[in-house]
Amino acid sequence: MPEPLITIAIKPSGRVSARGADALAATLLRRAGFTEINDWHGLRHRMPLASSSDERAAVAGYAAQMLRAARYRVDIDPQLDPDPPQAPTPTDPLGRYAVGRAVLDLTDQLNAAATAGQAADALDQILDPADGVLIRLQETLEAAAEKCNDVDEDGNSFELSDRFTAASEQLTQIGHDLDSAAFNFRALEPAAPTQQSEERSRQAQVATYGGTAVTTAARATSPATRDAPASGRQGAAPSSTVAQPGPEPTRRAR
Repeated sequence: MPEPLITIAIKPSGRVSARGADALAATLLRRAGFTEINDWHGLRHRMPLASSSDERAAVAGYAAQMLRAARYRVDIDPQLDPDPPQAPTPTDPLGRYAVGRAVLDLTDQLNAAATAGQAADALDQILDPADGVLIRLQETLEAAAEKCNDVDEDGNSFELSDRFTAASEQLTQIGHDLDSAAFNFRALEPAAPTQQSEERSRQAQVATYGGTAVTTAARATSPATRDAPASGRQGAAPSSTVAQPGPEPTRRAR
């Protein structure tokens, strides 16, 4: 059975009007900010004529999001739609499986990645241990196993619950096995030219420092040998301490 269709349109007067609502949809439209009108024109919901364009877009867009979440089909004016539905796929012509389409978009992003870093960004959306698709799917299956027991009044859900539990545990193990896979994939990215230049500069500085240290060490003189006589001049006094002969005294004539 197809989902009910709600139409949200801008009338020639500029007023935003919604039609096709049942009881639940009417509640959601009122919560979003629409006013319910039921007269000889039939049941409809509309916004005040004095609403600004920003107010119309905000209220109508919020209403469309709630209606879609409640599995209604929404035909909304493109000017008012903040989240237009994805184009249909051959296996999902009505666009009902938005989550699966989001994962398909990640696959397309991975296939189109030109670098290891871009591919790792897509993989991180799947493998992040806290918020990735894999951990969310594991939590969903775990919740499904628990829900089997909650809704089963005759005790016939044990086999189905066990299947969900086993699948959840398998995903947990897969998550552990791929825990650092996105990080390792990103490490495949070659270093940027700037990083390579900085690394070569650092290595050159280290080599220069090492050479200077060796040269300085070779020229250093031990305090124990600093004042020792030079080789081949044993007993010679240092030049700075050799006494210089003074001038001879002048003889006076007789």
